[in-house]
Order: sequence, then C-alpha cells, then structure tokens
Amino acid sequence: MQVKIRDKYLVHKVTKGNSDAFGEIYEIYITKIYRFIYFKVSSKEVAEDIASQVFYKLLTVIKESDTKIENLQAFLYQIARNLVIDHYRQNNRDVDLRDDIIDSEIESEEKILEIVDMNADLEKVREALHGLKENYRDIIIWYYLEGFQAKEIAIFIGKTPGSVRVLIHRALTQLKNKLERN
Repeated sequence: MQVKIRDKYLVHKVTKGNSDAFGEIYEIYITKIYRFIYFKVSSKEVAEDIASQVFYKLLTVIKESDTKIENLQAFLYQIARNLVIDHYRQNNRDVDLRDDIIDSEIESEEKILEIVDMNADLEKVREALHGLKENYRDIIIWYYLEGFQAKEIAIFIGKTPGSVRVLIHRALTQLKNKLERN
C-alpha cells in the first residue's frame, strides 16, 4: 500500500473512532518526529513532551476540525516545527545544543573514549548547525539525518523540489564554512 494512501486510510479510520489506527500512525511516525524535535531542542525530556504534543494536536485536528490532511507526514512535521518555535518563544531562550550521549550503561574505557571523540565531533556539527538560519537547519536535518528526498521536503515547506535542492546546497555550503572556521 502506498504511503499516502495508507496514511489517508488511517486518518479516515481515526475520524470514525478507531483508536488502533491512531496507534498505528503513532508507531509509524513517532521516531522520525521525535528525532527531528530532539535535534532542535537537544533535551530528551523536552523532545518527548513536544512529540507527545504533536500527536495530541494531530488527534485534536482529526477529531474536532474539518481540516483535510493531504500529506500526513508533512502535516506532522509542520506541527512539530511550530511547537518547537512555540517552545522557544515561551522559554525565550536560544537552542541548547548539548548532547547527553554517555549514559550509565557504558562499561569499557575504550568505549567511553570512542564516544567522547564522537560526541566532540557531534558537538562541533551541532554548534555549526545552531549558527545556521532555521530553514537551513531544518533542510539539513530532513535531508541528511531523516533521509527525505527534495520532493518530500518541498511538500513540507511549500516550495518546488528545485528550490529545495538549491537550499540544500546553500545550507551545506554554510555549514561547511562554519565547520572550517572552528
């Protein structure tokens, strides 16, 4: 079953009161939405809270409005993006780009050193990403981390695939320049 058809079918089932269909939507998209949010807020707790708000808003829209959802995935990302913006407006602060990769399950000293090195590199990339315009940051996350194609990203942001490819190139060039300066 094609993704769009599957999504429309699931949304239709949710409008009819089928909670299992909503659970299926959640299972399909939670990892992607959470990862997108986490990369923007860098706090597991905040990312979890916002991700749950995304799905709550989706359920509210499906059940209480006549809004027709043409592309469920794009709709979810738009909700997530707006909630992240709201989060920073409410908290009136900059993005915190610290990572908490090292946890209590790490046992060997070699593994710790390997993770520290990886964390240092990741921190450099995150700092450079933080310095980019928000739309460039989103494009890089969607294209390189989430693996979306330009035509899919075009739907998310309401631009043509050609424009998205230009944005990807510009964003990558700016990211590269920021990384070279560090």
